[in-house]
Formats: sequence, structure tokens, C-alpha cells
Amino acid sequence: MSASPPPPGSAGARLLPPDLLARLRPLQLRAHGVVDGVLSGLHRSPLHGASVEFAEHKEYAPGDEVRHVDWRVFGKSDKVYIKRYQHETNLQATIVLDASSSMLYRSPDATLSKWDHAASLAAAVAYLVLRQQDSVGLLLASEAVRTWVPPRAQMNHLWPLCEAIVSHAPKPRVATSLIRAGSELVERLGRRGPIFLISDFFESDVRWFRQFEELERRGHHVTLLQVLDPWEASFPFEDLTVFRSLESGVEIATEPRLIAATYRAEFQRFVRELASSAATAGMEHRVASTDIPIDRLLADLFARRAGDGATGAGR
Repeated sequence: MSASPPPPGSAGARLLPPDLLARLRPLQLRAHGVVDGVLSGLHRSPLHGASVEFAEHKEYAPGDEVRHVDWRVFGKSDKVYIKRYQHETNLQATIVLDASSSMLYRSPDATLSKWDHAASLAAAVAYLVLRQQDSVGLLLASEAVRTWVPPRAQMNHLWPLCEAIVSHAPKPRVATSLIRAGSELVERLGRRGPIFLISDFFESDVRWFRQFEELERRGHHVTLLQVLDPWEASFPFEDLTVFRSLESGVEIATEPRLIAATYRAEFQRFVRELASSAATAGMEHRVASTDIPIDRLLADLFARRAGDGATGAGR
């Protein structure tokens, strides 16, 4: 299943340039455990039988039941489509993308800001989900922006999704508020499916974690993709420096050499504790540093999960 190429200069072309799409093609995402959906041979479903409520069409794929072919559409278009019903739709993935101001950070050595990296990462995950005829929705989350793009399974859904990402880029002095995203998903998501939360997790209200922990308990599989700039971890500053918060605008002048060791230890502890808490809750955690190519990051994620039979990279 493929989409028509995005127009040059469009949001899709910006987030998913041809070279990145080429590197993503060998990857394949599969459902983690039992999900509320059916995709022939790829996803196991706890549902049996079919709902009488028609949902949508999808292109025929080997393994689909011939009895669900829409012969009327075939007669008009000479293309084979399958009728899907309410409980026969595929896996439903959800991407939550942090659009707060801290994501705008870009160190002098970096080629991309955290936001640019996260935006392409979100688009890449959506591409992999849609390519296997599953559905994907998007929630852009921050203190002031909370945009929901409903899930769809058509491949051309990728381009309006990319447009939504680009048009809701972070603005200055907008605080992180993952708790709003968590609250909305707890209320909105009924069907179980994977949730990809993409953020730097510079969130002071720890209640957000309990909300996503609750989603994990409900059968969604939550993956935390922590987007960081290499300088945030290495702290290579030496001369007197004025540090300014991208979210509050507060400025602090300090001598970096006096605090470097303590800062690095605290930052490492912050990342380590998030990873440990995620593992305890049954979630996954990956550091998505801006200097790690997106295809390599996703290949590593899928390869690590392949051990439990849930995902795989390549064929």
C-alpha cells in the first residue's frame, strides 16, 4: 500500500523526504500483544464474528476473506476492495506529539531542533502504520495547543496528518502539559492499540505518567520516545553562560564548570528514572536523540520488541 508522492515543498515532503522513506521501507511494525483489530496474519484479535455496521473500504491484500469483497465497487473501478465493519478495522495506533516550547531547542552542533526531529519521527511512525493498512490518529499536545486528528487507515491520510504537524509547530513560551493529553486519551480511546508518546518529558506535573500508566493497564501499549539534544546530556558549556527557559523565558547566568558534574549526574538520573518507571509500568522507553537517524531508531525499537513476537524489522 503506497501513497501518491507529496508535492514538492509540502509538509509531507518536508517531514518525509525521499531518502528517509527509502530507509523506512524495510521496516515493519506489528501489534504488541492482543489488540482490538484484525489484519490478516499480522495482528491477533480478541474479537470474533463481524459487526453489521459498515466502517470503510480497504484495498484487498493476500489473506483477506473473499466473501468481504465489494463486487459493486470492483465492477465500477476494476479494483478489488474489502468491506470492513466496525469491529473488523485494523489496529488503531495513536501518536501523541509534544508541541511545547522546550522542543524548539537546537544546539549549535545539531542539524535539527528537537521539534524537527520529533515531527519527522511522528510522520515516520504514521507512515509505517498506514503502509500496513492500519489506522493512526494524532494528538498534538501543549499548554495552549491540543489538536486531535482522528484515526484513519487510508494511506493518503498521511499528508493531512503531516500538514497538521507542521501547522502546529511550537510557539515561544508555551509550557509542556502532557497531563492534558493523557486526560483526553483516557476519555477518547476505547479500542486497545499502541500509543507512541513523543516528547522530551520536561513536564513538572508527574500526574501525566499515571494517566498513561492507566492506558497501559487498559491494554494499550505505550512507548515513550524521549527526544533529546546531545548537548542536553553532555552539557559542554565552559564560559560564563546565560541559560534561558524556552517555556517561561526566565534567564539564569552561571559558571558552567562549577555545576557541570552535578548537572550531568542529575540529567542522567532523570532519564534513567523515567526508563525504570516505564519498565515497571509495562511501557517501553527509548531515547530518540536528534543525532540518531530516525530509521535506525525505529529499526532498533522494532528489533528489540521482536523477541516477544510483537514486532519485526524487515522481511
